[in-house]
Amino acid sequence: MSKPPRQPRRQLHGVILLDKPLGLSSNDALQKVRRLLRAEKAGHTGTLDPLATGLLPLCFGAATKFSQVSLDADKRYIATLKLGVTTNTGDAEGEVLQTRPVTPEQVNAERIAQACAQWTGPIEQIPPMHSALKHQGKALYEYAREGIEIERPSRQVTIHRIDILNWQDDVLELDVQCSKGTYIRTLAQDIGESLGCGAHLIGLRRTGSGGVTLNGAVTLDALASMSEAERDTHLLPADILLSDWPEVLLSESEAARFLTGLRRRTRLADAPQVRVYGPHPEPGSLPGRRVLLGSAHIKGGELIPTRLLSPAEVEGMLTQSAPAAAVALASEI
Repeated sequence: MSKPPRQPRRQLHGVILLDKPLGLSSNDALQKVRRLLRAEKAGHTGTLDPLATGLLPLCFGAATKFSQVSLDADKRYIATLKLGVTTNTGDAEGEVLQTRPVTPEQVNAERIAQACAQWTGPIEQIPPMHSALKHQGKALYEYAREGIEIERPSRQVTIHRIDILNWQDDVLELDVQCSKGTYIRTLAQDIGESLGCGAHLIGLRRTGSGGVTLNGAVTLDALASMSEAERDTHLLPADILLSDWPEVLLSESEAARFLTGLRRRTRLADAPQVRVYGPHPEPGSLPGRRVLLGSAHIKGGELIPTRLLSPAEVEGMLTQSAPAAAVALASEI
């Protein structure tokens, strides 16, 4: 029996907010969604461990130019800790190293709050051996599986906030807001040691990345059950990854110059990053409608392009039905 003909790939532009399931790597999740959408160009915005669930923005077409934005953004997680038990991996997959009693003297509301406060703010973390961090081109977890310990320098991360969501017996649930590169497993271990009983991570769910949350996220099973047209409605505009950046709206002539990479003078205050729009070219468009051109920064009275969309990408976003939300009101210079 002959195989059915392979479906052609499509030029799609936008972002799918995936609610990643447990047990699936970020790349596996990306490839599954890419096949479902029949998308040509795709990329994810940083890895989310197979043992973690939750928000994984997936970029397609022009949106891949802004994937680094989400990678560099602050993150938010719901972390569930098992108190009294430490493992060699810092999570439930590892071998138990030590079991200690969880007593009321060690673990109570006041001491939990103190431990969380101790690990809030700028802190130093040593990356765990069971991580994807590379050493001489090889992931640390590969060395760990061979029983080899690699010396790892500590690095500074920032824990912006830790809120206690729930605590019952030896299970503690925390809402953590942190900078990129934070190892929540390491944070769980550190909090456990501050309590004097040890701990490891038994659950992790990402709920936010930059200005994006799980609101509007879709599961893999839900996408698989939809028609192609229904899936396309979940493709959000590329600028959702830039939603917490200031906006700049250029005139038609200024937009054309910007897309060539030229700087322009502006009266706007310095800003490390802004999203830049041009007027919607459709005849009869409502005033204020616009289309994303790229990103820039403002320094010394100049608007300096950082990431530019090509004319073909701009045209693709205009002709694609799903990212119609990319057209909205913006602030005039």
